[in-house]
Amino acid sequence: MRLRLTLLYGGLFLLCAVALLAVTNLAVRRVTGSSSISATPSLLSGHISGHGTSSFPPPALNRLKGVITLHSGPLSSSQVRTLVKESQASVTYAQDHLQHVLRIVAALPATENHQLLVISVIVLAVMALVALWLGWLVAGRVLSPLRTITAAAREISATNLHRRLALSGPDDELRELGNTFDELLTRLEASFDAQRQFVANASHELRTPLARQRTLAEVALGDGDATVRSLRASLERLIAAGEEQEQLIEALLTLARSERGIAAREPFDLALLSERVLAERRPELRRRRLHLEAALEPAAGSGEPRLLERLIANLVDNAIGHNHRGGSVAVNTATRGGRATLTVSNSGPVIPADQVARLLEPFERLAGARTTKTRGTGLGLSIAVAIAHAHGGTLTVAAQPEGGLVVEVSLPG
Repeated sequence: MRLRLTLLYGGLFLLCAVALLAVTNLAVRRVTGSSSISATPSLLSGHISGHGTSSFPPPALNRLKGVITLHSGPLSSSQVRTLVKESQASVTYAQDHLQHVLRIVAALPATENHQLLVISVIVLAVMALVALWLGWLVAGRVLSPLRTITAAAREISATNLHRRLALSGPDDELRELGNTFDELLTRLEASFDAQRQFVANASHELRTPLARQRTLAEVALGDGDATVRSLRASLERLIAAGEEQEQLIEALLTLARSERGIAAREPFDLALLSERVLAERRPELRRRRLHLEAALEPAAGSGEPRLLERLIANLVDNAIGHNHRGGSVAVNTATRGGRATLTVSNSGPVIPADQVARLLEPFERLAGARTTKTRGTGLGLSIAVAIAHAHGGTLTVAAQPEGGLVVEVSLPG
């Protein structure tokens, strides 16, 4: 790029110089061709002597003056004839000399133009070399931020994403590129940190049901007095642990699928999807004696209905699971400002305001939630956030003063 910029600078300078030279020579030719000759005698004498001509007055005119001076009296016929011949010779010589001088004077502008053209070409060649050299220096200085970005990009890896370019200098396009690169590194660092944390949490969560299964199997095998009933109970606990593990794996797959984005969009209506989810949860609502308030207005959009149904199910399950007996669950759908909105609120324990944002992270639960009998993977809200973002929407969570949460999802129509 530096070589291309140098050639570009030099080429542009050369084109401008050639155009200027052509215009200057045309102007000089027009001026010298149309104006009258105003040469001084000394200048003409120098050009004439340079071309090998004799100086004024001519020899024939000198001889004519001598005859007239020596014969101041009456002239004979022979002297008159001589005088006439000398006069004719002087006139002829003067005519020839005048014609020669006129040819020299006529050639003066062409000669000077030629010299001007030669000098201009020499100066142009020297200035072209100087322009290329200056272009090389300027291009190197202009492209120095790019070399800095390139060197940093080669050195930066997953282990030192904290490094930043922090380019200085004028606020131009190259500095904007450097700032964009720094912002990209910031996002990559956050993404890598989140991935490491997610892998660590997923490993921990998967290790728990596996350890429980192994413990149950070892206890059953080590019991020499085991009966069919005790073995059956152990197998039932193993199956429950396996179901918990399957539920966690399915949640992880759904989260990964949501973060990849949407491949194809289909029309959906949040009201219909919510009605379907609530129909499946009504037995659980009755069992827990929870009061359901549903206001389902049409809320149409385009996306992946299966993922959106999982979003609604996660929010409703979260509202049911983290509730107290005899509490309430409210589900509302509507269209606001051309966007499809879903609101799920529930009663329940009071949640500190500083812990609300943490609930959106994977495997994050409220303090003490792990010791309760509430089942869950800690991925419900994380999956809902990922699905909302995949559809170009937003998900906000707020704690209610009397207890419970209000979750609102807004999707483009």
